[in-house]
Amino acid sequence: MKRVISLLLLGLFSTAMLSGCNTMAGAGKDMQKAGEKVEDKAGDCSDGKC
Repeated sequence: MKRVISLLLLGLFSTAMLSGCNTMAGAGKDMQKAGEKVEDKAGDCSDGKC
């Protein structure tokens, strides 16, 4: 019985870790796109006429 519970907990932990990695990867992509927009705006304003 202890083995079944241990395997169940290991499976739940693994699932949580994998979904956490996907969430962080998605957040990283969102931050990258936001940074690109800031860079584009900074390039547009480089002549001082924003």
